[in-house]
Amino acid sequence: MTDQNEKPARRVLVVDTATSAVVTGVALVSAAGTVTTLAERIVADQRRHAEVLTTLMRDGLSEAGVAGTDLDAVVVGTGPGPFTGLRVGMATGTAYADALGIPAYGVCTLDAIDAAQPVGEPGPRLVLTDARRREVYWAVYDAGRRIAGPDVNAPDALVGELAGTELVTAVGETRFTERFGFVGADLVTPTVASLASIAAEQVLAARPAEPLAPLYLRRPDAVELKDQKRKSLLPAAPND
Repeated sequence: MTDQNEKPARRVLVVDTATSAVVTGVALVSAAGTVTTLAERIVADQRRHAEVLTTLMRDGLSEAGVAGTDLDAVVVGTGPGPFTGLRVGMATGTAYADALGIPAYGVCTLDAIDAAQPVGEPGPRLVLTDARRREVYWAVYDAGRRIAGPDVNAPDALVGELAGTELVTAVGETRFTERFGFVGADLVTPTVASLASIAAEQVLAARPAEPLAPLYLRRPDAVELKDQKRKSLLPAAPND
């Protein structure tokens, strides 16, 4: 007999554009919190996030056999990520949720990348993504719990900062992980299942959603260039 108080399974649209890839699809979150991927699209094209996202969302819904009106929530990766790409996913996910009158829940993209990894050897695991400008976004996890970060640093500076941490592995592109003595991959992204799993408790409880807060960790290039130009127009300070 089914428990009358048991929460029904929830259908969730998932969106993340915080990495060099667009990740989107549909997941089913069971009453027990188990996540099943109904459809998934991962396309590595960081220059065309805005162009491909809505098409991939539509294709994912079609493959899953789920109409927009069937959805219970939207889960959105909030970064950290470069300003333009991250903004595309957050704005699109929020607008879609608003149009349907359903909540949008934010998830740290690095948390979801960690959640997508095999359990592996116990101990601290470093997760890295490309922050451009020769920097990386990073966080350290132990048994699924974030113990440091998220933050942004140059890889060599991060090596020094984590010198006292005995990492068991590093997850990221090889050009970054090799600085820490580990082999990485060509592309590292969260998955539809890992993003949905981080938000599963909120989704099942149907908690009121708070405004999504992007993890930029630094100002956009346009602002910094504008500040630099303004400073260049100021009169030079007199010599002491």
